[in-house]
Amino acid sequence: MRKTRAVFVKDVQIGGGAPVAVQSMTKTDTTDVEGTVKQIEEMMRAGCEIVRVAVPDREAAIALKEIRRRVPDVPLVADIHFHYRFALMALDAGVDKLRLNPGNIGAHERVREVVRAAASQRVPIRIGVNGGSLEKDLLARYGTATPEAMVESALRHIQILEDLDFHDTIVSLKASDVRRTVAAYRLLAERVDYPLHLGVTEAGSAFAGSIKSAIGLGVLLHDGIGDTIRVSLAAEPHEEVRVGWEILKSLELRERGVTVVACPTCGRLDIDNFVEIVTEIERRLAHIKEPLHLSIMGCAVNGPGEAHDSDLGVTFGRGVGMIYKNGVPMRKVAGADIVEAFVREAEKLVAEGAYAKHDEPQLVQIT
Repeated sequence: MRKTRAVFVKDVQIGGGAPVAVQSMTKTDTTDVEGTVKQIEEMMRAGCEIVRVAVPDREAAIALKEIRRRVPDVPLVADIHFHYRFALMALDAGVDKLRLNPGNIGAHERVREVVRAAASQRVPIRIGVNGGSLEKDLLARYGTATPEAMVESALRHIQILEDLDFHDTIVSLKASDVRRTVAAYRLLAERVDYPLHLGVTEAGSAFAGSIKSAIGLGVLLHDGIGDTIRVSLAAEPHEEVRVGWEILKSLELRERGVTVVACPTCGRLDIDNFVEIVTEIERRLAHIKEPLHLSIMGCAVNGPGEAHDSDLGVTFGRGVGMIYKNGVPMRKVAGADIVEAFVREAEKLVAEGAYAKHDEPQLVQIT
């Protein structure tokens, strides 16, 4: 496990041994306050713990104050590029974190003014190095955005903050491919003790981007590197949040919502619409926040074993489903009625608090 400083974004701790936090970014025009607030609320329902909004112009900076008023409890991050005044306006609006690169917002006095304001309000700064926007001199020296070039860029920005006695810092090193992303984070993890924000930037569509993100983030988290994650997809932000949670759940780093074990099906399958059943059960139980472990198996070969390790399970045989509760056969249900019966039993388990409860997993290296 990599030891890092603890940084607080409102009431969410990043680093210092805290659970890995899931965040995402709104995709609305920030000046559309109504649409932005609606999207933030959707993200929070999906489990987003920190929300970032773009601040590309003065109008967006002005809108932050009303957004902050409408979502007072949400840890809110202002994404700033180049314009130091927008950072000051964001701080005045009450944001909980700035995402900016101090070397890119102008003269030293402007940087000092932003850093002093952030420090006085105990607002952390995330340095966000991106492989697609490195400094020209680094590109000239390294030839391209290599992991080494990305790390050097990050260290430059870190040094600017440290020279101003500012250490409430989080760092990200994002490239659009897994290899560079992993290599850059590994290099920086050996050089600094600041918390790291993980992400494969511009990862792609919901399908391809989810796979790329799962591999890149999964490798680093498996190594004990990473304190907060954002999955970057060409998809709605609540989908980014869902994928982020699934990555953490698969590594047993966090627990939230329904986890479904479902067989891939084969020639032993005795029911025609198995895939539709699995999809519908997941959809019907998407509102559950409690960590509920379910198994949906197409036959009795592996079904009873998986059901034994689940809060609720079902196996199928010739159009009939056998529902298991905590590994014990409970009752048979006709295949046509299985979705309704299974959903009802799952919601009953949650209402009764009868599912398996565990302490919040901590970030550990898996061996």
